Amino acid sequence: MNIPNSTLPRIVIIGGGFAGIALAKELKNQKVQVVLLDKHNYHTFQPLLYQVATGGLEAGSIAYPIRKVIQEYDDCYFRLTNVQEIDTKNKKIIAEIGELSYDYLVMATGSKTNYFGNKDIKRYSMAMKTIPQSLNIRSLILENFEQAVLTTDVIEQNSLINFVLVGGGPTGVELAGALAEMKKAILQKDYPDLDIAKMEINLIQSGDRILNTMTEKSSRAAEKFLVDLGVKIWKNVRVTNYDGRTITTNSDLTFDTATLIWTAGVQGAVVAGLDANSLVEKVERIRVNEFNQVKGYDDIFAVGDIASMETEEFPQGHPMMAQPALQQGKLLGENLIKLIAKKQMKPFEYNDKGSMATIGRNKAVVDLPNYHFSGVFAWFVWMFVHLFSLIGFKNKAVVFLNWVYNYIRFDREGRLIIRPYKKKSFTAFTSDEV
Repeated sequence: MNIPNSTLPRIVIIGGGFAGIALAKELKNQKVQVVLLDKHNYHTFQPLLYQVATGGLEAGSIAYPIRKVIQEYDDCYFRLTNVQEIDTKNKKIIAEIGELSYDYLVMATGSKTNYFGNKDIKRYSMAMKTIPQSLNIRSLILENFEQAVLTTDVIEQNSLINFVLVGGGPTGVELAGALAEMKKAILQKDYPDLDIAKMEINLIQSGDRILNTMTEKSSRAAEKFLVDLGVKIWKNVRVTNYDGRTITTNSDLTFDTATLIWTAGVQGAVVAGLDANSLVEKVERIRVNEFNQVKGYDDIFAVGDIASMETEEFPQGHPMMAQPALQQGKLLGENLIKLIAKKQMKPFEYNDKGSMATIGRNKAVVDLPNYHFSGVFAWFVWMFVHLFSLIGFKNKAVVFLNWVYNYIRFDREGRLIIRPYKKKSFTAFTSDEV
C-alpha cells in the first residue's frame, strides 16, 4: 500500500463513517501512525440520504472528502480500497490493493441492509444505505413517472406510481414523508397529464407502531403526520416476498408495485477473518467489551454499528445510530493512547442525547431525555441538529440554503436523472398479463 515505515505504533482503521472519522480526529497528531481505509473516498452523512433520494439535496452536500478531513494530520494516511480479510495470526489486513501490517486494528465498517435471508427481496428491492443507492432511488422514482406518462395501460401505470416502503423506523418514516410532500406540491405540476391523485405511498411495519425505538407519544404523532399527508400505514404486516412486481405478506394483503424500498433492518458489515465466537449471529455484529476490544483479541477493536457491546441496559448492544458511533470512536482514540502508554483505559458509557425524526415541512418528533415534543419547534430542532452535525462549512451552508429555498418555494430542484437506473428486476407488463 506504499505506507512509510514508522517507529511509532501503527493503528489501522477500516471505515470512514461516523465512528472511524471520530477516532481519526481524536488521534490527530498523537505519537502514532494512522492508516484509514475505505471503499469510498468520502464520508457520508447518512441521516440525510433520503433527501438525496427525493431531490431535496444533491449528493455532494452530504458527502465530505476523507483526505480533506485528515490533510493536516501528521503521519496519517488514507487508502481507497475494499478490505477483504483480516489475518489475525500475522497481524495484517488483506485488501484489493495489497496487504498492510498493524499494531492495532479498528473495525469501523458500519452496517449494511439486512434482508433476513430473502434472496428475492434482496434482488428486486431498493436499499438506501449509500449515496449511490440514494441516487438510484431518485432516478428510479423519476423514471417511473416518465414511463407512466407513456403507457395507456392503467394497471401498469398504477404499478409505476405505487411506492411501497418496508420498515417503519426513522429512514422509512422520513422517506415516506418526503415522497408525500413531492406528491402534494411538485409532481402534480411536473406531470399535469398524469392523475397524481392515484399515486400511493404505502409504509409497511411488522410491529404494532412506527418509530418503535422512540416513545409512544412520538410514534402516535408521527403516524398522524403521515396519515394527514396521505401515506397509508400498514402495521403488524410482514413482507414475505417480492418478485419485482407483486409484494406478498403474511396475510391476504398484496401490493402491485414497480418499486419496493427496503428499510426494514440492518446488520453489521463484517470483514472475514475474525473468530466465529466474536460474532453475533443473524445481525453480524462483533462482540466487544467495555473498552470496545473485540472478544478474544487484545489488539483488535470495533466501534459504531459493527460493535455489539452487551450491557444490562443494552443487552443486544447499543442502537445502530450516529451518536453511539461518535462517542465510541472518540473514547477509543483516548483509550488507544492510554493503552500504548500502558495506562488504564476508560470503560465506555453511552450518553443518550435523544432521538428525532422529521416527517415533512413543519412536522417532526423529538425525544430528549426529559422532554418529548412534536410539530414546528421539533422540526426546527431537527434542522439545527443535522446542520450542526454536517462536516464542513460549505456543506452546512449549501444544505441550509437548499432548505430555505425549498421551504419558500415548495420545491425540490434536485429531481434530476443524472445517471439513469434500470432495475434488472422490473419486467414491463405485457398485454397477455393484463
